[in-house]
Amino acid sequence: MGLRHTLPNLWLLSDARNDELLPRALRALPEWSAFVFRHYHLDPKSRRARFDELRPLVEEGRHLLILSGSDDQAKAWGAAGSYGPPEAVGEAPELLRIATVHDAEEMAHANAAGADAVMLSPVFATRTHPNTVPLGPERFHALAALAEMPVIALGGMNPDRARELGWNRWAAIDGLALKQAS
Repeated sequence: MGLRHTLPNLWLLSDARNDELLPRALRALPEWSAFVFRHYHLDPKSRRARFDELRPLVEEGRHLLILSGSDDQAKAWGAAGSYGPPEAVGEAPELLRIATVHDAEEMAHANAAGADAVMLSPVFATRTHPNTVPLGPERFHALAALAEMPVIALGGMNPDRARELGWNRWAAIDGLALKQAS
C-alpha cells in the first residue's frame, strides 16, 4: 500500500477532552495530516455517530482517517487503517495498521506482527497517563531504533517538543488540538 511510504507527519488523536475542539482542529490541520478516532468514552452507537459526523471534515482536509478498533471494524466503517495494541494487529494489507507501543517488549510484538507503523509513548509527561513515567528523549530514541517500521512520537507532544526531540512524525491529543483550534 502506498500509504506506508507516505505517512503524514502530524497525527491528531481524539478523546473526550478534545471532542469539542475537533471540528476546528481538523479544519486547521495541514493537508495530509492524520486523524485517529478513539472516543472510548462513548457507547458503540454514539461512537459510530460521532465518527460519521467527523468524517466529512477529515475528507475535506484530505487527512488520513484511522479508527481505534479491529481491522474488520476499520474496514466496515471505511477507515484507511486501524489502531491498537500490537497483539491486535491483523492481516489486512489494504489497511494501514498502527500499533501502540510503550516498551521494548511491545516493540518486539509490533515488529513480529508486521505493523505498518507504531505510536511510541509516552515520550513526555501527559494528562492521559498522569502516573506513568515518560520515556524521555533518550529512551524514546533507543526504543525507536528497535522499530522495523515508521515511529510516531506520542505523549506530551507539541511543535516545540517535536523540535526538542528531533522527530518530525508526531501525534497529540491536546498539544495539537488546542494549538490548531486557537
